[in-house]
Amino acid sequence: MTPLRGQKSQYYEGGIRVPLIVAAPGVTTPGSVCSEPVTSTDFYPTMLELAGLEAMPRQHLDGLSLVPLLRGGRHLRRDAIYWHFPLYHFSCSAVRSGDWKLIEFFEDDRIELYNLAEDIGETNDLSGSYPGRAKNLRQMLHRWRKQVDASIPKPNPDYRPAQDR
Repeated sequence: MTPLRGQKSQYYEGGIRVPLIVAAPGVTTPGSVCSEPVTSTDFYPTMLELAGLEAMPRQHLDGLSLVPLLRGGRHLRRDAIYWHFPLYHFSCSAVRSGDWKLIEFFEDDRIELYNLAEDIGETNDLSGSYPGRAKNLRQMLHRWRKQVDASIPKPNPDYRPAQDR
């Protein structure tokens, strides 16, 4: 959806950016707004904390409770948020740190780098202009995938496109 690029199942903003509305009586201030990016892995630790239960970090490896934001905080204490989609069609991983987002595509080992503050539509790949930043974000992404034991798709040596069958 303009101005966002992409669609469902893609890691461009048009596929991952959605509004989140939370009502937690006694915790949230009605009508308050927060612009901190969050991800669905944050929901489980948030619900545990709201229910007064202990965190279970082995069950939510990289999610953080959103309760500090719900109470009026502006930021969470984390360096980045991550996405991983190891399926055939749009097989990739992504990392967002501040305004910068890197997408790594598994099929051709290609990366794309965007500054979302300056280019919300992800029209200008900056990976060639900022190789150091791209390398750093890619290393962060690889460390995270190792930490969460993310599966990486392997090429099927027997695969032939339909037109070649």
